[in-house]
Amino acid sequence: MNPSDLGLPVDVPSTALFTDQYEFTMLQAALRAGTAHRRSVFEVFTRRLPEGRRYGVVAGTGRVLDAVENFRFDADVLAFLREQRIVDAATLDWLASYRFGGDVWGYPEGEVYFPGSPILRVEGTFAECVLLETVILSILNHDSAIAAAASRMSTAAGGRRLIEMGARRTHELAAVAASRAAYVGGFDSTSDLAAGFRYGIPTVGTSAHAFTLLHDSERDAFRAQVESLGRGTTLLVDTYDVAEAVRTAVEIAGPELGAVRIDSGDLLLVAHRVRQQLDELGARNTRITVTSDLDEYAIASLAAAPVDAYGVGTQLVTGSGHPTCSMVYKLVARARSTEPDAPLEPVAKKSLGAKTSVGGRKWAARRRDAEGVAEAEVLGTGPVPDRLAGDQLLVELVRGGEIVAREPLDVPRDRHRAARAALPLSATQLSRGEPVLPTEYA
Repeated sequence: MNPSDLGLPVDVPSTALFTDQYEFTMLQAALRAGTAHRRSVFEVFTRRLPEGRRYGVVAGTGRVLDAVENFRFDADVLAFLREQRIVDAATLDWLASYRFGGDVWGYPEGEVYFPGSPILRVEGTFAECVLLETVILSILNHDSAIAAAASRMSTAAGGRRLIEMGARRTHELAAVAASRAAYVGGFDSTSDLAAGFRYGIPTVGTSAHAFTLLHDSERDAFRAQVESLGRGTTLLVDTYDVAEAVRTAVEIAGPELGAVRIDSGDLLLVAHRVRQQLDELGARNTRITVTSDLDEYAIASLAAAPVDAYGVGTQLVTGSGHPTCSMVYKLVARARSTEPDAPLEPVAKKSLGAKTSVGGRKWAARRRDAEGVAEAEVLGTGPVPDRLAGDQLLVELVRGGEIVAREPLDVPRDRHRAARAALPLSATQLSRGEPVLPTEYA
């Protein structure tokens, strides 16, 4: 079976109940008021980046498309809504035939974004669009947070391989999404087989300390693993004495030993000692993988160490301190009536606090300097200036309810690498700072 032929990575009747109740009560009231079928435009954006971050990463777009396609109200879902008296009979009748028939435009997955960027634009009737708020935000907020952390870790790794291994540190279904987002952000493989099955991400894994402790000696454990998995396997060498373990590993596997893994101690010091020992034993091609609660700062601190790969878990799947992107889903324009040709009017919440927004259906472009380096995120609601026509960011994702932009996962992964490379060099600094590009309104 081709993983791309699958529906959702979770066995549910539909995504229709991945929804907050107020979306249904708004729908019911709008149907009664006769305003539900006014043409409307909703946009997903964030008012600010997480504190200290220089850029955001769009991730989860492919999962959003799956969720929109599977947003259906089958008999069991309708029965639940009826039994719990969430909505009235007329609204249930309307929901029974629900299919999103509008259009969706957005930043392509893997692209970077900044405060105010219209990351996703959902257009249709108010009724069909308002129901999608929670499921869209839950996906984009989670996946983009993981991808941003992964991107920073990828930068810190400087080309060394990164292994996602955080499944045991988060919800079992979130782990699959996190692995996908990490791959978009620059990770190379995952320990999570569900992610490998669903998304075709390369999977890796050999043994834990429990395997060594199971055996009567470390030598017995290493011999069993090599006999089962071959000399190219990775042996975990920090269960007892690292130097003795490395010596034993090379004795058993020979210089063809694939790798050793270090999971504790002063990783910088231990990695240097292990590298020297491996070289002295003739295992010059044996790689060193380090794990142990790493984040981007710990990875950066190991830049001078002879490390070949990093395994990252907790800090990655929790967004390295920022588990959400604070994205919102706001109505920015709606028609004056339900007539198909009724003009759109910009709308926006007025607030004395920080929750302000800009009304109007927006376009977005990234202005570049003469060297091709990005210098500003430019947003507007009118005609796109000729000078920015070739730099527009939004692409069509859904047309008339039909998905038009599915793509293999390697495409957004490569796209992110290119988008990040086109930012000013200060974007890759791990120190706290302001967004690397200003947001301008044309």
